[in-house]
Amino acid sequence: MKKVAIFGNAGGGKSTLAKHLAAATGLPLHSLDKIKYHPGGAEVPHEDYLDIHREILKQDEWIIDGFGCVPSAWERFAAADTLIYLDLSLFMHGMWVTKRLLKGAFMNPEGWPENSPIWKSSLNSYRVLWLCHQKLTPRYRQLMDETQNTKQVFHLRSAKMIKAFLQAL
Repeated sequence: MKKVAIFGNAGGGKSTLAKHLAAATGLPLHSLDKIKYHPGGAEVPHEDYLDIHREILKQDEWIIDGFGCVPSAWERFAAADTLIYLDLSLFMHGMWVTKRLLKGAFMNPEGWPENSPIWKSSLNSYRVLWLCHQKLTPRYRQLMDETQNTKQVFHLRSAKMIKAFLQAL
């Protein structure tokens, strides 16, 4: 486990899992939200994001959590030796977006740039939930099936499975 891609729908706990995995392995952690957005929430120019992403992929070790965009996600999945897919129910993803929204009133969410607009970002997460579920979830599941013999894959489908994965570290 040297190049790890952590992905899934909004609010699935990707950043929290990535933080724990980085602490347990010593691998450098790169949160895509912090690469795609400046402190305060302004978006980094897309080409700059892609350049930063490509530079990270050239490194010998990394953990990358998040989505970014479709081309960078599939580039990352191809480069990774380990895929961790957080595939919770749509209801659970929605509940965890709500939990992040409520906690965000008091502290910056895990993996987010400083002073991110929590309300605006959370509304965007709610909008993305269904789109991701409809468009990306089937592709993610297919990716996990297709790569299980060539990569280390962890398809975590519940909070219990996430907890067990972290305890096994």
